[in-house]
This record gives sequence, structure tokens and C-alpha cells, in this order.
Amino acid sequence: MESITGALGPLFLLILLGVGFGYWRWPHDSFWAQMERFIYYALFPAMLVATLATADVAQVPVGRLALVLLGAMALFGVLLWQLRRWLGLSGAAFTSVFQGAVRFNTYVGVAGAAALHGQLGVTTAAVAVALMVPVVNVLCVGSFVAAGTLGNASLGKSVMALAKNPLIVSCLVGIALNLTGIGLPGWSDATISLLGSAALPLGLIAVGVGLRPMALLRIDRGVVATNVVKLVLMPAVVVVLAWLLGLDPVSRDIAVLFAALPTATSAYILARQLGGDADLMAAIITGQTLLAMLTLPLWLQWIGA
Repeated sequence: MESITGALGPLFLLILLGVGFGYWRWPHDSFWAQMERFIYYALFPAMLVATLATADVAQVPVGRLALVLLGAMALFGVLLWQLRRWLGLSGAAFTSVFQGAVRFNTYVGVAGAAALHGQLGVTTAAVAVALMVPVVNVLCVGSFVAAGTLGNASLGKSVMALAKNPLIVSCLVGIALNLTGIGLPGWSDATISLLGSAALPLGLIAVGVGLRPMALLRIDRGVVATNVVKLVLMPAVVVVLAWLLGLDPVSRDIAVLFAALPTATSAYILARQLGGDADLMAAIITGQTLLAMLTLPLWLQWIGA
């Protein structure tokens, strides 16, 4: 357990540092709003391009990794829809529960992969992001459409935002540069890599700033259901699938890591834009992030044993 907590502990401390910055509103609210946009649209895409453009993807069992991660995501997406009536949630509340169960915090995932397995971990995590981000965004936007919460929100605008998602675009660019053999010539490699290296520490602090501790006071059937799926059932199914498909230890660890991640803070923005229950989403994001500080090391320790 010591090596796992030693790897993940600094990541959680950066998140808690962000919670402190958010509580004291330092330096000010608008600073972190702009910083989060900068990380999302510039720093993190740079890291993905730098990783995927030069990575030896042959080291990663892409097909089996896709079956494990996307299979588990699809399974619980369908299961939640089957349980919607039993949960007794409004359409808006259900979309927040759905996002809480299937979305994942990319910053924590890639940072955790780097801490656990170095460059190979980052490469495997980048492949996981390339596989999961398009699918999870389609599933989540689809949940808003199916739940009938869009109201005045334009489906066309939602689809365009999906097509212009910077994480999707950067993954496609990185993969294209890799497959064509262009890579990152000259100074571009060092420049983009240096830019991307700032993404993870700043991203983790921004995750903490975005948490809303008061939202933890909301505990209902939806919160419990989404937390159980995301932090317990999803990683358990991924462990079984990884074993059945014979994933190597690094790919297995990254798959379990991504399955057990708390939901993305960007889910709150989507909930506000597309008619979801934003207050419930804030409670889910905050609760999952704090709970994952306990559950993530336990899952990784267990599979490592």
C-alpha cells in the first residue's frame, strides 16, 4: 500500500490545495475560471499530442483495452437506464446520475498513470483517453436528449461542441502525426512537451478549486447509486474483464485506475448547459472526488497484490 499511496498522495494533496484556494477565493474567482479554460483548451491538448505523436503505441494492447473500458462503460450505461424508474429520479436528476457513473476525471487519471508507471503509464493513459472521451461524450449528450432536458438548448450546438472537443481533436491530431511518421519534428517536440507538462499539476489544483464542500450535504438515492456504480461496481467489472482478456500489469492498472476515477468536473458545466440538475451534479463531483482518495489506492493495492 505504501508505494500506491506514495504515488497518489501528492496528487490528492494538490487537489486539496485547490480546495483551499477555492475556499479562500485566492487569487480571485475569475482567475481560476480562465485558468481552467487555458488548461482544457491548451495545456492538456498539448500533453496528449506530445504523448500520442511520439508514443510507441505497439506497447499498448489497444483492442483489449478498448473492450475492457468501453465494455464496462456500455454495461453500466444500459444498466442505469434500466434502473431509472426504480431510482425514481426526474429527467434532469437522472442525467446527473448518469454523468456521475460514466464520466471520468482525465487530469487525475493521466497524473495517476504517470505516478504509477512513468512514461509507459502516460502512453497507456493517453490511449485510454483517446478511446473513452469520444464515447463518453456521445453517451452523456445522448442521455440529455433521451431524458428530454434540452429545452431551449440546441442539439445542433451540442453536436458541434462535441466535434470541437479539444481532447478529441488533440487525440486525433496526435494519432495522425504518429501514424504518418511525421511525429513532432525539430523544436516542436520539446516545446509542446514542455507546454503539456504544466497541464497535470495545474489541472489537479483546478479540480480542487471546482469542488463545492457544501454540496456534500445532499445525500439521496441518486447520489448513492452513482457513487456505488462509479467507485465500486465499475472497477470490479473492469478487474474481471482485464483478467479474462489477459491484460498485462501496466494496462490492467491503468484500466482499473480509469474505471475507478471520480467523475469529471466538466460534468457540472454540461449539466448547466443542457438542463441537468446542476446542484446534484456538484454534490456528485465533490463526493466522488473525496471518496476516490480512499477507494483508488484500495483498488490498485488489491489488484497489485
